[in-house]
Amino acid sequence: MSNIIRTGIIGYGLSGRVFHAPFVDVVDGYELTSISTSNPNSIKMVNNRYPSTLVVPGGQQIIDNKDIDLVIVTSPNTDHFRWAKEALNAGKHVIVEKPFTVSVEEADELLALAKDKKLILTVYHNRRFTSDTKTVKKLLDSGMLGDVVAYETHFDRYRPEARPSGAWREEALPGSGIFYDLGSHLIDQALWFFGMPEAVTAEITSQREWAKADDQFDVRLHYPKLTAVLKSGMICKIPGPTFMLHGMNGSYIKYGLDVQEATLNAGAIPNTADWGREPENIWGTINVDYKGVKIEGKVESEHGDYREYFANVRDAIWGKNELAVKPEEARNVMKIIEIAFQSSKEGRTIKI
Repeated sequence: MSNIIRTGIIGYGLSGRVFHAPFVDVVDGYELTSISTSNPNSIKMVNNRYPSTLVVPGGQQIIDNKDIDLVIVTSPNTDHFRWAKEALNAGKHVIVEKPFTVSVEEADELLALAKDKKLILTVYHNRRFTSDTKTVKKLLDSGMLGDVVAYETHFDRYRPEARPSGAWREEALPGSGIFYDLGSHLIDQALWFFGMPEAVTAEITSQREWAKADDQFDVRLHYPKLTAVLKSGMICKIPGPTFMLHGMNGSYIKYGLDVQEATLNAGAIPNTADWGREPENIWGTINVDYKGVKIEGKVESEHGDYREYFANVRDAIWGKNELAVKPEEARNVMKIIEIAFQSSKEGRTIKI
């Protein structure tokens, strides 16, 4: 294998187009070798932006390409396990779009296979690399808030009408619904901040009458000294706080989302010096008494940068660094998802 990581992306929907191809294209050490899509509009977009990249009609052509070292799976959730398993069996490293799989059982099989093959397997929990998440992590690590006693995070949207036909996330399929989609982000953030909880209480429902899959959740992760509240809904005209933390020394609250997704969706190339910089109007607010010093005002957000994820994967493939997002961590997200669905169905708190 050469030092250049020749990369194939299975799928060119929002995930492949916005969250993966632009970074494989600009991060040193990668070559965007091939993308699989049969959508005429997607083919045109790939040819216009990445003229040296081979477009193939299906994922199998990516798997069978002996020149490819790394496969990025951005297919619908139901196919994550299939493509990841085939790629590993073909001797390729794998990045899987979140959620990892649709079950813990599938995740465990992929973990064992990657270990047996001595290949890199990771999941795209990119929210660890957003401005808001990085800022909260820095605040927690600093101890400025003191012992945190309450944590709440929202990922709210407003879409009362159904998407056009073909939106698989809104169909009654394994891995569909808002909890697999957005819940996996919020769970991974909480586990990164606080580790595995002792118990889970969840309400996962559908609020829109036409909905075939869940579109609202309120999930509580119980820790010895705090409860982490994870919430999302599709009928939120005014979204809740992205993060709200209360500690013995004071509080921090943040509204507004990391700017990278919107910037990428507009066609930006992630190669500028100020990439991921949030505007001041969505910086978080803090009010603390820290070591006798009263601090109140705005907290400048850290720079979000998905490039850090891809640089880390590159270095892990080269044997120079450990993975930032370990597959075992992504497997724990799947475990919380399964327990949360059980809690919601049975109407009770479930100990882990």
